[in-house]
Amino acid sequence: MPLALYDTWSRTLRAFTPIQADHVGLYCCGPTVYDHAHIGNLRTYVFEDVLRRVLALNGYAVRHVVNITDVGHLVSDADEGEDKMEKGSRRTGESAWEIAKRYTAAFMSDWHALNLLEPSVWCRATDHIAEQIDFIDELERNGYTYRTADGVYFDTSKQDDYGFLARLDVAGLQAGKRIAIGEKQRATDFALWKFSPPGTNRQMEWDSPWGRGFPGWHIECSAMSAKYLGPWFDIHCGGEDHIAVHHSNEIAQTQARHGTRLANFWMHGHFLTLDAGKMSKSGGDFVRLQTLIERGIDPLAYRYLCLSAHYRSTLRFSPEALDAAQSALDRLRRTYVQWPEGGMPNLNVVARFKAEVDQDLNLPRALAVLWEVVRSDLPPAVRRATVDHFDAVLGLRLTEWKESTVAIPADIALLGNAREKARALKQWSEADRLRGVLNAAGWHVEDSVSGQVLRPLDTAK
Repeated sequence: MPLALYDTWSRTLRAFTPIQADHVGLYCCGPTVYDHAHIGNLRTYVFEDVLRRVLALNGYAVRHVVNITDVGHLVSDADEGEDKMEKGSRRTGESAWEIAKRYTAAFMSDWHALNLLEPSVWCRATDHIAEQIDFIDELERNGYTYRTADGVYFDTSKQDDYGFLARLDVAGLQAGKRIAIGEKQRATDFALWKFSPPGTNRQMEWDSPWGRGFPGWHIECSAMSAKYLGPWFDIHCGGEDHIAVHHSNEIAQTQARHGTRLANFWMHGHFLTLDAGKMSKSGGDFVRLQTLIERGIDPLAYRYLCLSAHYRSTLRFSPEALDAAQSALDRLRRTYVQWPEGGMPNLNVVARFKAEVDQDLNLPRALAVLWEVVRSDLPPAVRRATVDHFDAVLGLRLTEWKESTVAIPADIALLGNAREKARALKQWSEADRLRGVLNAAGWHVEDSVSGQVLRPLDTAK
């Protein structure tokens, strides 16, 4: 069966054929680096990494571009409020440039901890101001812009199909708008270039034909994706929260300048949720990958958790689900290292695995095939070779893992025994407390069907 991917534009599962034979252009919306990424953001990047690996599995050379938004992302999708970078600067006491550097480095650390493949191009918004100005200039010449006291705006009334990606009811939005739109002519119009407010000194601002200021958020992706992939490329990805505003506006800009909808396929990962709802950086209720690491969780256990749910389904995050993912990964590792090298993969099973991932990245079913192999009576060397083939997509770094043989000190063993007794008595609060004590002492706790395992934190990864 051919590779089939769900396209948000058509709302259908479509057979994938690249625009250029054997080559795929892939653009993924990256982070706004005013704060740390949370694990909900990172779920989207895991989905995109799997997509890239599946494209490679199908023989395609992938040019993968990821942007870093370090200017222009306002705190409101209605083009109100301040730039998130300036706001982050006020919060931390550092310059906007300093926090961009710090949070970009933190994001890269998370990226590598999750074994995400390095993109072909990292591109920063602030390195591409000239390209964004050129883009806006051509939109103006084409008659798609107007000016207000605070900036240059895109006129969405010029496009009958504006908002098609999100199936927006534009007329309904206009009639029922509840936001203060200032001098904007329509609620759906959006900023291309914002003027620096009179009497203020912005840290990030540039001269332009329209006045000193800074670009809007959406223009960076249209400009940079066209620079590195051309104005018509294969796949554009992001989170589902990008559909209604950011990606709809990217498409509008590119249609107005180049006459294309930018990408042949638009793909979106769904939210990771907490009990309180969607995880959000702006609301302050987010969990970082580093939080999990400090708790003794391997980052690749979080990757495994992401693989256990389809990217187009909402994934509910809980400590119990994460512990289950850690236990599953540990069982897989401990079984895998017992198998000898030198075998050849079972081609029938490999074909079954590929058929699952080729159906819109169906990783839950692909994991089921993996565990069938683990429990099968295939020769151990064949199992290892087959699972190695799978891991090119799963990205769990199985060949790099080594079993820890560190001796457990007597006091740590006593704490571990007390925790096992608490779990046997279903005293979950006490068991969690003891886990915390063990973590604070530098020990990671794994719960599996065969019992509790203790490992030093620095060797548990």
